[in-house]
Amino acid sequence: MSQDDVPESLQAAADSDRPRGILTPSDRDFLLGRKTDYTDHSKKQKRNRIRRRVRNAILDFSILFEYMEERDRETVFDPDDEDRDAYTQGITDMLAFLHLGTMGYHTPFKDMLSEGVGKAEQRLAGSNYRMVNVEFNVEPVGQIDVDAVVDKLEHEEFAQLTDEELRAFVRLLTMSDAFSPADTREEIKDSVDEFAERVAESAAARERTLEELTN
Repeated sequence: MSQDDVPESLQAAADSDRPRGILTPSDRDFLLGRKTDYTDHSKKQKRNRIRRRVRNAILDFSILFEYMEERDRETVFDPDDEDRDAYTQGITDMLAFLHLGTMGYHTPFKDMLSEGVGKAEQRLAGSNYRMVNVEFNVEPVGQIDVDAVVDKLEHEEFAQLTDEELRAFVRLLTMSDAFSPADTREEIKDSVDEFAERVAESAAARERTLEELTN
């Protein structure tokens, strides 16, 4: 697989010149299929080394959480502007990898997620008395009433649209032959300034009304 064959979302991650992380450049070439001259035995050894490296990387996060200095952590999560999208994709895929990998694990993913967020909140508060409720549910998007969704859109009843309806409607829209991502992108970009202006006007109107009510 050449760099041109890699999906756009993985271009930065698959860069041949990127320094090693959990994976070495050789590991990436192996997983991406760039290098295929492996024997069955060497493939097995390669997979074993990658598995060991990933397992040890998971253990390393316990040390990173407890002992990495705050300024270093903040620097890690402050990528350059040109790398931001790829970094966000990497974080998203890391969570997807953990969720998929812990299917059938003896501790449910949602329990580990809840405990992890709780520990982070306690670190932020500097107190073990900081307790939060973390909700995580995976609910499949089912059948939606397309006519009902379109009616809500026509009447600008956006607040009545559910997350399920929005996700399903967008997916259905992208499946339509009449949908053009390029054209839609330009149309939305043309409307962004007008939308931002109206949002600013509504915020200013709210402040004026609030001031009149409180004076």
